[in-house]
Amino acid sequence: MGISERKERQRKEVRESILSSAWELVNQDGWLNLSIRKIADAIEYSVPVVYDHFENKEAILSEFNRRGFQLMTENLAEAKARQTNHKQQLEDVAVAYWDFAFQNKEYYQLMFGLGMPTCESLTKVPELSAFISVISTTINQIAGLPQDSTEIWLKIHSFWSMIHGLVSINLVAPPVSHLNMNPDEFNKAILKDFIKSFIKGLET
Repeated sequence: MGISERKERQRKEVRESILSSAWELVNQDGWLNLSIRKIADAIEYSVPVVYDHFENKEAILSEFNRRGFQLMTENLAEAKARQTNHKQQLEDVAVAYWDFAFQNKEYYQLMFGLGMPTCESLTKVPELSAFISVISTTINQIAGLPQDSTEIWLKIHSFWSMIHGLVSINLVAPPVSHLNMNPDEFNKAILKDFIKSFIKGLET
C-alpha cells in the first residue's frame, strides 16, 4: 500500500471514528447536547481534527440524516418486496415505516426534527428521493396516476402525513389504549384502518 492510499485509509478511519463517537454521544445525551468539543474529547483528538473532516456540527447531522433515510428506505423496500399484492405492499410499507420510527428513535427525531422535507430538498438528496420513490411507486401501482402529477404528490403527502402524525404523537406522549389490547397493537390497528380507507380512496 502506497503512502497516499495509507493516508486516505487513515482519513476514512478518523471520519468513521468521529461519526461513531457522535452517535454514542447522541444515544447518551440526545441531539441537542451534541457538540464538536464533546466529539473531539471522545475520540481523543483536537477540535481542529474534527473540523478537518466536517465543516461544523450541522455537517455531522446532515450525514446522520442521510444515513437515516437510507436505512428507512431499505426497510420499506424490503417490506414491499415480500408481497406481490399492491394493496398489501402499501400496508406493509406503512407498518415498516412505523417500526423504523420506534426502533430508530434517534434517527427519526433528527430526520423530522424540523418538519417533513420539502419537494425541493427531495430532489437534492438521493436518499430522500429513493425513500419517496418506494412510497410513490407503491401508491401508483394501485391508483395509476401520472408520475410527478399534482394528484400523485397529494396522495404521497396524505399517506406520509397520516403515518408521521401518528408516529409523532406516540413519540411525544406514551400511547394509551382504551380497548382490550396493548397500546402498540391499538395504534397499529389505527394505522391499518387508515391504510384500508386510503386504499379505497385510491381505487375510486
